[in-house]
Amino acid sequence: MTDTERAAAVEQALGKLDLDTKARLLAGQDMWSLPPVPEIGLGSLVMSDGPIGVRGVRSTADDPSVALPSPTALAAAWDPGLARRAGRLLAQEARRKGVHVLLAPTVNLHRSPLGGRHFEAYSEDPYLTGEIGTGYVAGVQDGGVGTTVKHFVANDAETDRFTVDNVVGERALRELYLAPFEAIVKNARPWGVMAAYNGVNGSTMTEHRRLQNEVLRDEWGFDGFVVSDWTAARDTVAAVTGGLDVAMPGPRTVYGEALAQAVREGRVEESVVDDAVRRVLLLAGRAGLLEGVPAAVPAGALPAAVDGEALAREIARRSFVLLRNEPRDGRPVLPLDPAALRGVALVGAAARDARVLGGGSAHVFPAHVVSPLDGLRAALPAGTGLTYSVGADPSAELAVAEQGFTLRALFRDAGGRPLGETALPSGQAQWLGTDLPEGVSFAALHTVEVTGTFTPRESGAHHFGTRGLGGFRLVVADTVVFEGVQEMGQESDPFEAFFGAPLDRGTAELEAGVPVAVSLTCDVFKIEDMPIETVAFSLVHRGPRRDPDELIAEAVAAARDAEAAIVVVATTERVESEGFDRADLRLPGRQDDLVHAVAAANPRTVVVVNSGAPVELPWREEVAAVLLGWFPGQEAGAALADVLFGAEEPGGRLPTTWPVKLADAPVTRVEPREGVLTYEEGVHIGYRAWDRSDVAPAYAFGHGLGYTDWEYDGAGYEAAAGHDDADTLGVVTVRLRNAGARAGREVVQVYLAVPEDDGADRPRRVLAGFLSVELPAGGTTEVRVPLSRRAARTWDETAGAWRTPPGTYTAEIGRSLVDRRLTVPVPVPVSATG
Repeated sequence: MTDTERAAAVEQALGKLDLDTKARLLAGQDMWSLPPVPEIGLGSLVMSDGPIGVRGVRSTADDPSVALPSPTALAAAWDPGLARRAGRLLAQEARRKGVHVLLAPTVNLHRSPLGGRHFEAYSEDPYLTGEIGTGYVAGVQDGGVGTTVKHFVANDAETDRFTVDNVVGERALRELYLAPFEAIVKNARPWGVMAAYNGVNGSTMTEHRRLQNEVLRDEWGFDGFVVSDWTAARDTVAAVTGGLDVAMPGPRTVYGEALAQAVREGRVEESVVDDAVRRVLLLAGRAGLLEGVPAAVPAGALPAAVDGEALAREIARRSFVLLRNEPRDGRPVLPLDPAALRGVALVGAAARDARVLGGGSAHVFPAHVVSPLDGLRAALPAGTGLTYSVGADPSAELAVAEQGFTLRALFRDAGGRPLGETALPSGQAQWLGTDLPEGVSFAALHTVEVTGTFTPRESGAHHFGTRGLGGFRLVVADTVVFEGVQEMGQESDPFEAFFGAPLDRGTAELEAGVPVAVSLTCDVFKIEDMPIETVAFSLVHRGPRRDPDELIAEAVAAARDAEAAIVVVATTERVESEGFDRADLRLPGRQDDLVHAVAAANPRTVVVVNSGAPVELPWREEVAAVLLGWFPGQEAGAALADVLFGAEEPGGRLPTTWPVKLADAPVTRVEPREGVLTYEEGVHIGYRAWDRSDVAPAYAFGHGLGYTDWEYDGAGYEAAAGHDDADTLGVVTVRLRNAGARAGREVVQVYLAVPEDDGADRPRRVLAGFLSVELPAGGTTEVRVPLSRRAARTWDETAGAWRTPPGTYTAEIGRSLVDRRLTVPVPVPVSATG
C-alpha cells in the first residue's frame, strides 16, 4: 500500500469517529496503551520502555528480556550497522511481548559529565549521536515496531527536570541539540518522537508550538506522532495546539474528556484534534493495528531471527574501550595468554555482582547475567588458579535484595483476602498502572506481602531495610526487625520518593549457607492525585560489614601472589540512574584506594571500569591497563573474557571525552537557578570545548586502543557532485594498512577543521565522518568516508537559516581527536544556497 492509499484509509477511519472517541484515542487508557476502537477495526496500541531491552507492560522476571549493553556502549562501537542489528533484535523482543512502539532511543547529548542519565544517551557529539540513532531506529522499524526518539529536546540533565526552563541560544539549539533529531527524522523516518519534561526558552516542551509544529513537522517533514514523556502533559489547550498528539499515561490525563470539553467550549478547534488523530491512526496502520491497512512491514518481510545472547556479547566486546595498555616484560599486558597463566587475582564487588545496566526506565530483567567472575572461570583452562576477593564495597548503603534471595509477592485486599501472587526476581516490588498480576486491581489492593528465603554468602550481622512509601513490617528468621510507616518527604521527583535512599531498619546474625525465612509486608500508600497508580517499594539488604582496610589488604595479598591482577570497579544505581544528576565523578566507596594498593603490589594490574559515563581515574598512570566496559549487558563476563584473553579485541572508541577531574570539564553546572538553566557555553561542549582549552583531558574523544598496529598511508579528497544542498560535502579516501601481527578493527575518524582565517566563534574542528574497518594482519585497503556537509555549516541567527562560510577547510584523518595522522584540503566555494 502506498502512502497515498494509507492516508485515504486513515481518512475513512477518521470520518467514522465522534468527538469523544477521537479525544479518548489521544489519551492513554492505562500505563502503556491506547484504547481500541472496534467500530473502525482499530486495535489497542501498546508502548514499552527501552532502550537496551524491551520490558513489556509488566516489570517482572516472569517474562525476562534480553539486556543489551548501555547506549553509551553501543555508541562506543562507532558502527551504525551494529546499532541497526541491535534495533532488529529489540523489534523481535517487542513482537514477542506484544509491544508495537518502543520508547527509545534517547539522543540527548552529554552536555556535562554530571548528567545522571548519560548512560542512556549516546555521545557528546551530535553527528555521532545522529548516525548511531539512525541505525537503531531503522533496525527497530525494519522489524515492524515503532520508535519514539527522545527526549525532544534539551533534556540533557535530570535536576528539576519537570520544571526547569533550559535557555538555549538558537545557534546551539540548531547545531547541537536539535541536530540528532533532525538527522534521524530525515534518514530513518521514525514513527514517533517523545516530548520532554523540561522547558526550552520559556515554553514547556509538550506545549512547544514552534519546535514541535514549525520545526519538527513543517521544516523537517516529520509525519509521525508526538507522545508526552510520562506525566509531562499539563495543560489541555496548550498541549494540543502546541503539537502534542498523545498524553501518557492514562486514565488520568489532560486529554480524553478534558479535550472533548475544550472543543465543545470553543477553546480548541476540532480540526486540531483531527490532525492528532490522523497521526495516531497512521501509527496504528504502520503497526498493523488498523483494519484494511497493511502493516508497514508485513510478516513475510520481517528480518531473520536474531540470537540475542550472541548479539549482546558481540556488542559488549565491540564497545569495550582499551584506554591504556602498557608493556610488561617487553609486550603490552593485554591480551593475557590464558594458557601461560598460572594464577589470576580477580578483585572487586562488581566482579561478582556485576553492574550491567543503569537504573530507572532503562532497567529490564534478563533471564541471566554472566558476571566477570563467571566469565573468567569459564574461559580459563583447568588448573589455572583464580582467586576472588571483594577488595572494596562501592556502596555503604543497603541495596535491593537479590543475591541469595528467593521471593514471591502475595496481594491482599483490605479484608485480607488473597487477590493474586507472582514471583519476584529481587526485593524490588514495582507495579505501575496495569502492571499488576492478573486478578489484582489497584482499587482493591491493600497489602503486598513479599515472602521467601535468604541464604547468606557470609556469616555475621546482616542488615535489612526498606525503600519507598507505605506501612511496613519486616521479619527475618522469625524476628520482627521493623514495624512502622514511611511517608512522603519533600522530593520533587517521584523517582526519588519511590526509588530514593534505602533505610536501614535493623540487623540479624546469620550463618553462611543456612537459609532463613524473610518477609516484608507493605500496606500500600495510595497518594491522591498521582497520575500513575503506583505500587513501588523494596526489601533491601547489606551483608556483614568488614573493616575496609582488611578487605583491601586481602586483595593486595591475592594480587601479590598472582601473575596478573584484574580489578573491576563500578558506579552504583545511587550514582547513575534516572531522576537525579551526579554530584561528582569519583568512584563510590574506597575503590580508588583499592586500585592504588593493588597496582603497587602487582605491576600487571588491569582495571575494568563499569560505568555509563565518565569517572575520575586517579590511578590510571599506575596500572598496566585500563579497559572501559560501560554497563555491558547480560553477557558482560563472557565478553570480558573474550577481550582479556585475546579471543577478540576491544573494539570501542570514546564517544565522550573523559576528564582528569571534574573541575577540568568545560561544563559543570546542571542545577537551575530560580528555575532556569542557561546554556552559557553556546556551541562549545564536549570535545569542541576541550579543543579550545589549555587543559588536556585524561582521554580524548575518539580514543581507543586495540591489539594490532595501523598505518595511515595516504589520503585524498573528492568534492561532491550535484547541488550545494546535498548532505555530503565530499568524500575522503584513506589508504590503510594493518601493520600488526593479528586481525583487527579500526575506526577511521575524519574531523573537519575550519579555515585559519575564520573569524566566527566556531569550534576549531568537528567530526565530519567515520568508518569502521576490519583487516587481517598485513592487510591493506582504501576506504571512502563521506563528509557531512553540516560539518561546514553554521546557523545564522540573524537570517534564521543555515550558512556555509566559504574557504579552504582541512580534513584531518586519524584515530581520535588528538591522534590525527593525515590531512587533506577541502575547498568549500561560495554557495548560493547556504
